[in-house]
Amino acid sequence: MAQAKKSTKRTAESEGSYAGFSDEEREAMKDHAKELKASSRGGAKAEKAAEEAAAVVEKIAGFDEPDRVLGERIHALVQENAPELAPRLWYGMPAYARDGRIVCHFQPAQKFKTRYATIGFSDAAHLDDGAFWPVGYALTTLSAADEKRIAALIKQAAAG
Repeated sequence: MAQAKKSTKRTAESEGSYAGFSDEEREAMKDHAKELKASSRGGAKAEKAAEEAAAVVEKIAGFDEPDRVLGERIHALVQENAPELAPRLWYGMPAYARDGRIVCHFQPAQKFKTRYATIGFSDAAHLDDGAFWPVGYALTTLSAADEKRIAALIKQAAAG
């Protein structure tokens, strides 16, 4: 009987079946739980917003290259083009919210061990363009033209 269980497990692993959440996914969920707990604490609204903004800057500073450079630039682009968006952490990633709803976020490549970072937009960003449009963009470097395009997307997302 023990032999049967062992062979079943080996077969499931070799077939690539679902084995649960990855370490990175579990870590993101833990980060989100901490963020929810921190946001539920009392305190002045301005004080809480300053703490959340500082947490975003601190998180970006902890990224490895090139994620740190990209994250810093995305953060600056949001601050320059949509200062009304509130920086906060979202599943351990820098994100920016309008009226409490995330409209865009930066996902470093190192977060889920991917080959590129991404800037993503939620449905609250209203980037609608017909019946089919992108909501996530891969980033490896940022040229002036890329920054101009991202700035326009951020402005559109902020306007909602």
